[in-house]
Amino acid sequence: MPKPNPNAESPWVLVCGDDEFAVAQRARRLYDAWCAEVGGMDHEIIEADAATVDEAMKLVARLREALQTLPLFGTGKVVWFRRCSLLGDDRVAVSEPVTELMAGLAQELKAFDWRNVRLLISAGKADKRRTFYRTVDKAGRVETMTGLSAEDKDWVARAERFVRQALEERGQDIEPEALAVLVAAVGPHLRQLASETEKVSVYAGSRRAIRVADVEAVVSRNKQSEAFGLGEALGNRDLSRALRRLDEDLWEVRTQPGRSAIGLLYGLISKIRVLILLQELLRAGWLKPETEYFPFKNQIERLPDDAFPGDKRYNPRLMHPFVLFKALPQATRYRPEELVRAMDLLLACNRRLVSTDLDEALVLQQVLVEIIGPAAAARRAPAARAPAWGRTSRRKPS
Repeated sequence: MPKPNPNAESPWVLVCGDDEFAVAQRARRLYDAWCAEVGGMDHEIIEADAATVDEAMKLVARLREALQTLPLFGTGKVVWFRRCSLLGDDRVAVSEPVTELMAGLAQELKAFDWRNVRLLISAGKADKRRTFYRTVDKAGRVETMTGLSAEDKDWVARAERFVRQALEERGQDIEPEALAVLVAAVGPHLRQLASETEKVSVYAGSRRAIRVADVEAVVSRNKQSEAFGLGEALGNRDLSRALRRLDEDLWEVRTQPGRSAIGLLYGLISKIRVLILLQELLRAGWLKPETEYFPFKNQIERLPDDAFPGDKRYNPRLMHPFVLFKALPQATRYRPEELVRAMDLLLACNRRLVSTDLDEALVLQQVLVEIIGPAAAARRAPAARAPAWGRTSRRKPS
């Protein structure tokens, strides 16, 4: 997301950052807005990715020509120096000829008469120590696109704003719970969020409001949700569903590169960890049971920052609140000692997966049965429910 320079009215703007998609999207919106404001048909887009020093020289010469050529129609001209590769740290960009070329260009642009002309430069990550960057930052405007990261405390809110804005441009809006489901499924990935938002918008058709059913019908889950369905079955203590989902996930492990049985196991560990955390928050009085999403989300946002570690695995403020909301009723299906035992079983499962040649499916099936199967349910049931003869038969003779 952009971090703009205060000089918001500058006709000379650099949009850069390590999030290629965010840079491209922001630059396109700015270019379209400028073209609409200026009017006319003389705008130019120059592809500025140079593979050699010679290409860099030709690109800068073309940029100079574009800026100095007056518009034939309309009152102004917009030039977009797109995907510029001359501001980073690759071999061409750091070469002495290109460094000097860009420093000279910076001085020319600083003294340029910007009446009726606007320049947009979009680039990847730019070196802030370079003369060109410092000049734009001071005389023009720099917008740095940082994208989204799961390490950001506010990534959920920023992702939700991103989706709402994309839908508003299409004349649609989205119900709060549907928005939460969409962001939870996709995670902090702007490109995929844009793709899934477009998909659900098309699916809804002429209907203005996007609903939960729309999201669940068409939105794909990314790799961070690898064991999402399996984890939900574990949280719900639904053994048959958990075993069916495990079967499906293991098939995908065998057919899709990048997926593994260990990844499925880590998803289960993450789920149990969340259930333990929720139980502790409820026990401490920091959370109260809630059946509506937004009141629950407000509770999460009010949790004190300094009460939790920076590790997102143990910090509810760094987790998606909808994931916690969905897990809240599941936390009541286990006793605390059962969850602790589940973590021990999953640790042993991890050791078997990495240190033995046992069949992965068998190992994972066994741990699911141990945690949520009939034997686990029997341990959870109160002793008073056992038949009297059964209790008597187990008693040792005096």
